[in-house]
Amino acid sequence: MAKYKLLFEEEYEFELIGICSSHSDYRLCWAINNSINIKLEKEDDYSVFGKKDGEHLHSFYSYYDEDEHVEYYLIKNVSNNYKRLVPEKDQIDYFIIIKNNLVLDTNNLVLELKKNDSILTAFVFDPNELKSKDNLVF
Repeated sequence: MAKYKLLFEEEYEFELIGICSSHSDYRLCWAINNSINIKLEKEDDYSVFGKKDGEHLHSFYSYYDEDEHVEYYLIKNVSNNYKRLVPEKDQIDYFIIIKNNLVLDTNNLVLELKKNDSILTAFVFDPNELKSKDNLVF
């Protein structure tokens, strides 16, 4: 009998912004909320299971813009046990994930974020270029 292998190809249709900041997650969240007029709120920590080292918990915030139907997520790159969500981007402290964006210019959003004193710098990334992009799908 022939064996068939079913492969799923994930779609990474979201925008990804990397943020460098030395502030705590709640302070950075407050700064982002003030910078771009959204209301990120704390959610349960985002859990990632590693094959070798078990569960990692990453600080997680979310906001849904009901007018524009855009979803915003802020997630900390370093977990409670110092494991990285995206190890190949070890210089990045936080990620902003934007889903269903049909109205925002991400580059303008990054410029607004960079004006904030809590943010050292911000970058736009293509999620398809990351090896560990599966960790960003939730």
